[in-house]
Amino acid sequence: MPTVKTALVTGGAGFIGSHIVDALIRRHIKVFVVDDLSAGSRKNLNPNAVFYKMSVTDPAAARLVARLKPDVVFHLAAQIDVRCSVEDPPQDARVNIMGTLNIAHASAKAGVKKFIFTSSGGAMYPDTLRPPYSEKTPDDPISPYAIGKRAAEMYLCFEHRIHGMKTVVLRLANAYGPRQALRGGYAGVISIFARQLLKKEKTVINGNGKQTRDYVYVSDIVQAHMLAMEKNVTGTFNIGTGVQTNVNALFRIINRLTGAKQREVHGPACKGEVMRSALDARKARRELGWTPKVTLDEGLKKTVAWFQKR
Repeated sequence: MPTVKTALVTGGAGFIGSHIVDALIRRHIKVFVVDDLSAGSRKNLNPNAVFYKMSVTDPAAARLVARLKPDVVFHLAAQIDVRCSVEDPPQDARVNIMGTLNIAHASAKAGVKKFIFTSSGGAMYPDTLRPPYSEKTPDDPISPYAIGKRAAEMYLCFEHRIHGMKTVVLRLANAYGPRQALRGGYAGVISIFARQLLKKEKTVINGNGKQTRDYVYVSDIVQAHMLAMEKNVTGTFNIGTGVQTNVNALFRIINRLTGAKQREVHGPACKGEVMRSALDARKARRELGWTPKVTLDEGLKKTVAWFQKR
């Protein structure tokens, strides 16, 4: 790809987005951030980024893209909670489908060289097949969240085919690490466990705890985004470790790292969530040159240490 001088990051005050902003600025790229702060935080914002407080669903966001004409767009702004999507599918669709289309279509018209979309691998594939799932595994989104992500991917295919905008879709496994949300449905299970166990609060495992996920550390996710920007590629890539870890095992590890010594307590299962998930990322290794570097044990130690400081 030609030299990138400017980048727009939607959701750039959020967990993953803020780390991407930092990585871009380290590369001496001028960065614009769009975030409505519904899940992100001003504390995450890099002071060298230009910040616009607005929603990606706002027509003003499309006008901003037209004015800025960034070389590359990283689209991370989203409603990210499966449970919220089950409770309010129309709102999930407004943000995750219409918000994506609003930014993507404006980007195509503005001549953006590449549009990189952060999608979901954990929720996209069928629960009936044995993980890890490759990009060739048939999609079978069961939650409104996953359906919205798949619909957004299809709109990006349209923008690529009709308007010629290069698009890369990164289907992420379960992300974790410093800055992961601490409040509401936007908090991941690792951040929830770490915070509650460090504060000696009662920690509840949803369901029987045997549901598995593929956990990938945030620095590895950022590297995948940087490679997607730098390499002359388009298409869909799974970003994960291929390793399944169940929630009970995750609880035990974080329980040990925090010294909390709590016993396991189980509550009701969450509706709309798949029971097991892991991603085959061999295509990303082959075409992007990406492999995960941080092991789960190492990543959890770093994450708990970050939460301990706060």
